[in-house]
Amino acid sequence: MAEAERAALPPPAESCRDGAGAEVPAGMERRAEPGEAAAAAAAEEEEEEARPSSPPFFLLYPGHGGGAAAAPPALWRPPAPRGGAGLPVLVLSYPGPDGAHSWEDLTDVVEQLRDDSEDPNYLMANERMNLMNMAKLSIKGLIESALNLGRTLDSDYAPLQQFFVVMEHCLKHGLKAKKTFLGQNKSFWGPLELVEKLVPEAAEITASVKDLPGLKTPVGRGRAWLRLALMQKKLSEYMKALINRKDLLSEFYEPNALMMEEEGAIIAGLLVGLNVIDANFCMKGEDLDSQVGVIDFSMYLKDGNSTKGSEGDGQITAILDQKNYVEELNRHLSATVNNLQAKVDALEKSNTKLTEELAVANNRIITLQEEMERVKEESSYILESSRKVTKDRTADGQALTEARKQLKEETQLRLDVEKELEAQIGMRQEMELAMKMLEKDVCEKQDALVALRQQLDDLRALKHELSFKLQSSDMGVKQKSELNSRLEEKTNQMAATIKQLEQRLRQAEKERQLAQQDNRLFKQEFGDKINSLQLEVEELSRQRNHLELELRRERDRWCHSQQCGQEHKKGPKNWLRQDGKVKIQEENAKLKQALREENSVLPHRSPSSKQEEQEQLLGPGHAEMCQLCQEESSRNRRKNTCKNCGGTFCEACSVHELPLPSSINPERVCNPCHQQLIQQYSSSPL
Repeated sequence: MAEAERAALPPPAESCRDGAGAEVPAGMERRAEPGEAAAAAAAEEEEEEARPSSPPFFLLYPGHGGGAAAAPPALWRPPAPRGGAGLPVLVLSYPGPDGAHSWEDLTDVVEQLRDDSEDPNYLMANERMNLMNMAKLSIKGLIESALNLGRTLDSDYAPLQQFFVVMEHCLKHGLKAKKTFLGQNKSFWGPLELVEKLVPEAAEITASVKDLPGLKTPVGRGRAWLRLALMQKKLSEYMKALINRKDLLSEFYEPNALMMEEEGAIIAGLLVGLNVIDANFCMKGEDLDSQVGVIDFSMYLKDGNSTKGSEGDGQITAILDQKNYVEELNRHLSATVNNLQAKVDALEKSNTKLTEELAVANNRIITLQEEMERVKEESSYILESSRKVTKDRTADGQALTEARKQLKEETQLRLDVEKELEAQIGMRQEMELAMKMLEKDVCEKQDALVALRQQLDDLRALKHELSFKLQSSDMGVKQKSELNSRLEEKTNQMAATIKQLEQRLRQAEKERQLAQQDNRLFKQEFGDKINSLQLEVEELSRQRNHLELELRRERDRWCHSQQCGQEHKKGPKNWLRQDGKVKIQEENAKLKQALREENSVLPHRSPSSKQEEQEQLLGPGHAEMCQLCQEESSRNRRKNTCKNCGGTFCEACSVHELPLPSSINPERVCNPCHQQLIQQYSSSPL
């Protein structure tokens, strides 16, 4: 945008001064004689093609085009001195088409500019133009640097700080001063407070600014408001809404202020480009009240390439002059700050002195009151004496005259004392008023101190709570680490046990495979014999069932014969009983022998079938005792045989099953054998 404005500018001379209306340093003024100017113009025509397209730097001047490119320093011409001129003007003289300079035209232009510069509206217009150009450069530089940086900006970023300084100057331009007790005050916080009435979304920013504890002045609140609006990316929207309400702004700004003219709308439009950058500010640690907003012009001074040594020297000289100007401005601001600090110290000393004088005046008033009482007593005594003298009329006339004279003196002294007392009372009232103001200030400071102490106590309590939580978390972490170590140890033990069990499982699998292979070989060798023996076993089972049936019949007969008569049936009964017992014992012996042969020939039969056959051999009336609980077996309560020790146990005493070395599948064992085998498995090595 600046290049387009420079291209549209005509070549005639223009006047130049800085954006704040300050004088240009003396180092930037250079006088050129007419012959030297002509030679420079000729050299410029010869080297026009070799000259760079961009100017060596930018100058801000109150002309018609805003920012313009300065000509080489060799062509600068100041006008003739004029008495009573308000501002020095630096003329940028360009050579004419024929190579000659029109000095008369330049003089007329300078005279006209000097006349115009005395008009306040003209000065305000120049300041608006300069501030608008500075805002353009600041916003453009901030966007370019932020995009090149490629990260979120913080409060320490220099271009961002300069942008806020420029915005502060724009908001302060043409601001009306408000009279307060301490003097006139200019603050742009008032117009910014109106934004929440125009845009409801801005109420959150205003409330946040008012709640910040570190801000005590309206200037600090305004700076915090600008930063929060930029963080929300709605600064342009808020400024547009504020500028559109000229009726509200007229209460705070002069009619020709920047916010009341079209330059304010242009700046609000330029602020839209700031929505592409991200900024993050921490308001708690910044001292926004005491910051000094000074525009750093060195960030916007551009230096172009030069092909000639003379032009390079001129550019360096111009840059040095501008640097000197900035340094001079900084020194001026430092001196202003020092003066203000000295005034503050002087006011503090004056306050102390007034306090001391107030104490002295109080003491003086007390002394005068005592003297007045004494004079009253003396006057009353003199009056009484005069009355006595008048009544007596025997005293000397000279003594009466002296007494009257003394009375007049005392009366005059009393009047003087009363006047002095009234003066002291007036002074005392003034001192009391000043003391009340000081006490009010002290009370406010004490309230602030109490608030700070309360915040300090809260922070200490928070610190104590956080330290307690940290200790508890450390203890919890320590306990968890110990628990993890114990769990790791148990995991290692379980892993070792699992490895042992896996090894035993592999061994048992190998033994099972060997047993299956032996069983297959055994079946191949003794298959026919096994079948014949099974047939014999079935035949023996049928015979046993037949004998059991006959035994039941005999029992029934015996019961029937017993009912007929005990004496008559006594002899046959004993004979039948003995005969039945002998037959049963013989059949039982035969069955046991056949069962032993079958077990020796058929080792692959299941233990349950063996147990059933054993129960059948023992007969329905045979009862076995549990070796642990000594409980007899019955049809409802079945007894089990431990496959490890071979004992007989009830269901409650033999509920566990474990894989044994003699069998592949888990077998039922008694409770003592189960505990013994578990200990043996857990203590045996891999």
